[in-house]
Amino acid sequence: MQDYISERVIREGLYIMETGDTVRAAAEYFHVSKSTVHTEVTL
Repeated sequence: MQDYISERVIREGLYIMETGDTVRAAAEYFHVSKSTVHTEVTL
């Protein structure tokens, strides 16, 4: 996995845990698709 992807996955997971936001909100915050966030945080 690319380093920037690994870092984004960690940031996405922490963001969701800290804020309690939904996958949709996290996707909007990180400017990626909902599918991307869902796939990355469920691996």
